[in-house]
Amino acid sequence: MDNKQPINSGQPYTAAFSQPITSPQGADMSQPMGPTQMAQPMQAQPDIQQNPVTGQPMIMQAPAPIPESKKDVKSLIKTIAIIALSLLSLTFIGLFIWMFTQYDAARTNVDGQIADAVVEAVDDNTMKLENEFAEREKYPFMTFAGPVDYGALTFEYPKTWSVYVPMNAANGGDFEAYFNPVQVDAVNNENVDSLRLAIKDVPFDSVTAQYQGSLEGETPNMRLDAVTIGQENNINANRYTGKIPGTEFNGFVVVFKIRDKTVVLQTDSVLFEGDFNTLLASIRFNA
Repeated sequence: MDNKQPINSGQPYTAAFSQPITSPQGADMSQPMGPTQMAQPMQAQPDIQQNPVTGQPMIMQAPAPIPESKKDVKSLIKTIAIIALSLLSLTFIGLFIWMFTQYDAARTNVDGQIADAVVEAVDDNTMKLENEFAEREKYPFMTFAGPVDYGALTFEYPKTWSVYVPMNAANGGDFEAYFNPVQVDAVNNENVDSLRLAIKDVPFDSVTAQYQGSLEGETPNMRLDAVTIGQENNINANRYTGKIPGTEFNGFVVVFKIRDKTVVLQTDSVLFEGDFNTLLASIRFNA
């Protein structure tokens, strides 16, 4: 300023500037602004604060705005993370439900198996006790004695078996006897007997010839084994196993000689095999 006037002179204060006043945007303020200049927005000025130590002014720069593209990327990442967490949660929930279902099914299956095992064990024990009782009831064995004229054949059989003798060979011919637990039903090729005994007044070869047909062919119905039987294990015999000729029985037949006679011992079922073998081991006769 070139002219200095006292402040308290009572006159209005005027200042003369040697340079034109410019706007923050660099516009000449001594000239009137046009409509276009007036419409332009003012640029934001940095925040000026005083340094508390030096007392010098500090210009605080406003933070730079985050670009829209970076905002979109962050938003996309958040969305993907949420979707991934949701899928992972659903996977764990589904896996838990599946494992629980498998566990429940396995537990139910185990419970059922335990129940079945208990029932089976009870049944097996009951059957075992019944079989043991039935075996004990057979003892002591009874002794069968055939006609003296036919070699006085003897053997032991369970005392729980009944005996039926329709042909006693008192006047010659064949001797026959039938054995079965409790009672002997009508003798035929339909009712099963535990033992059929026949002492035939015919040669050994004539009897064995009746079984020869069952041993032949592509699919034979019987198997032949040469065995020794008797208390002294000195009786030679033919043992036939399989379907008995003329019947539907699946059993055993043993044929051996006594003098000029032929003995045929037959069981109609493999269920009697144990008793049949015991009986064969007890055979005696007069040669």
